[in-house]
Amino acid sequence: MPNLTEKNTDALSTLGVSRSFGSPIEVGDETIVPVAAVWMGLGGGAATEESAGEGAGGGGVSLPFGAYVSSGGRTTFRPNTIILMAVAVPLVCVAGKALSRIIRAGKGRR
Repeated sequence: MPNLTEKNTDALSTLGVSRSFGSPIEVGDETIVPVAAVWMGLGGGAATEESAGEGAGGGGVSLPFGAYVSSGGRTTFRPNTIILMAVAVPLVCVAGKALSRIIRAGKGRR
């Protein structure tokens, strides 16, 4: 049975750019390459001669940002608007809250 390091090495060897950029897909006269943000976390474990051993696992996330579309010698990026909104709304809320605190702090100094 391979040890934990060998198992993790095998799992990690499939990660990289191929996970963030999908395989090109031909649709009519267009070539589409999906784009995503991919990240994952892993766990570990150990065993000794005195104990049976224990360990923990991990998980991952993939957010589809959009796709590069090539047609007629021109390549453009077409964003996934749902994901962009899901990211933009909390960002705008936090930025607005921070800006209001900065303005309020500036008014208090006068």
